[in-house]
Amino acid sequence: MRTADNEKESRLVSVVPSDRQLSLMQREFYAFAHFTVNTYTNREWGDGTEKESIFDPVKFDARQWVKAVKAAGMKGIILTCKHHDGFCLWPSKYTDHTVAGSPFKGDVVKEVSDACHEGGIGFGVYLSPWDRNSKLYGQSKAYDDYFVNQLEELLSNYGEVFSVWFDGACGEGPNGKKQYYDWNRYYETIRRLQPGACIHVCGPDVRWCGNEAGHTRVSEWSVVPERTRDTEKIASDSQQSDDTSFREREIKASDEDLGSYGLICDEDKLVWYPAEVDTSIRPGWFYHSEEDGDVKTPEELFDLYETTVGGNTTLLLNIPPTREGLFHSKDVEALEALGRMIGETYRDNLLERAKLSSDTDDGVHDVSGIRKDDYDTWYGTSDYTRTARITATFDKEYTLNRVVLKENVKLSQRIEGFRVIAYRGGREVFVYEGTVVGYKKIVRIPAVAADRIEIEVLDSRVAPAISFVGVY
Repeated sequence: MRTADNEKESRLVSVVPSDRQLSLMQREFYAFAHFTVNTYTNREWGDGTEKESIFDPVKFDARQWVKAVKAAGMKGIILTCKHHDGFCLWPSKYTDHTVAGSPFKGDVVKEVSDACHEGGIGFGVYLSPWDRNSKLYGQSKAYDDYFVNQLEELLSNYGEVFSVWFDGACGEGPNGKKQYYDWNRYYETIRRLQPGACIHVCGPDVRWCGNEAGHTRVSEWSVVPERTRDTEKIASDSQQSDDTSFREREIKASDEDLGSYGLICDEDKLVWYPAEVDTSIRPGWFYHSEEDGDVKTPEELFDLYETTVGGNTTLLLNIPPTREGLFHSKDVEALEALGRMIGETYRDNLLERAKLSSDTDDGVHDVSGIRKDDYDTWYGTSDYTRTARITATFDKEYTLNRVVLKENVKLSQRIEGFRVIAYRGGREVFVYEGTVVGYKKIVRIPAVAADRIEIEVLDSRVAPAISFVGVY
């Protein structure tokens, strides 16, 4: 075990999430919906010269979208209100390249926003900073004025927004120039108009995991050096061209550790900057009929859910609408099956049938509250007791295959190492050792029969603060 340094450890756990960040983590799982003229040109990236008349979703039904994502357990939809092609899914006053010039003539943003709010899930917006249609692109302040005007339209006219999602796309505009984005001005606009919205990826609230393949780090830390929020570095690491291999890229080994104690204990500035995993249910981000046979299976989606949401990240899963304006039946079927798998797996917390006890080197503690998944009741120890053990003795032998652990992240991310041990008749039958818990950790166990289970915190930055344990 490392040598304790109380001053350094106390500084690390002083870094905590904002209310907006905590709210996003509690959503856990939400959808992207990539929809624009690309849907009709069969491309991933448009060039801004597409005619508005091609956009014609004759069966568009935002309520169908909401029903499908809710069936999977998702708690929000982020709509690509404008992609790199510059086509606006709302009738913007600042350009003619919008739905107003299409046969549809409606307002996709309003219908999706209304359906989300009606369905009790969050509504978010994606607005590409790169606009390949605008002649102002590359003209510094003139383009920033244009971009902020559109941002204000989206954040003022469509109700509450839980997310504003920016990528770092920055290519040439129709005049051959590039734009240097005034990120701070964009952030100020969002904070002023939607103070509860998290700003993702090229923003200060939510960190990109570093790939689009659904791959997560073994240890995903939320307290990281402030330099990881360098917008220009994030933008340079983002996708710079329509390249299939980029979507399949995994995290580089050199980027695996962003926040362990040894890495950050001497950092001058630290921030709470949790990770988000974004990936698509299909190979592409926009709908292509030739990919109808390549939809991720429910089993693949379930694995993705457990490794991301269960690996201290949020999961942003893209579902691309078809040319008709609907989620394809194969995507819907996969989402419904995923929702059933999640519900069936995590329906019955066996801790409700167990006798709980805990002991540490500073005494015995009441841990009965950890059966309840909230932050009002949590189990902790004295400030500088860094280890703990919770024992659950069941009323009989059960077959176990999942353990869920959660820290009270209102008190920061503290646990550096833990172990889960299952016993049958006093004999050890399974051992798992891990590092990060954070907002949520799902430990997947090969099905074992057990009558007792122990969760040991092996190392923690000051006292561990465990808010929930679930055994399934």
